[in-house]
Amino acid sequence: MVVVHRAFGFRFVIYTQDHEPAHVHITGAGQAKINLLGQNGNPELVYSIGIKRADLRRILNEVAVEQSRLLTEWERIHG
Repeated sequence: MVVVHRAFGFRFVIYTQDHEPAHVHITGAGQAKINLLGQNGNPELVYSIGIKRADLRRILNEVAVEQSRLLTEWERIHG
């Protein structure tokens, strides 16, 4: 598990033994999984458990802003 980003009290994590497609797991007050490249090339929510809607909007926006760097981290970890 590699913490690749922190924001709003959440950790953005990429697991070293994970699978395609490229995605991050969000942990903190709840959890979520976000694909880095959805159908239209933007981040796409896979699931969310226990995260307030306002926090989820901020997290999705943060992933969009950091998308390029997070994809680079995914490639660095998974090759």
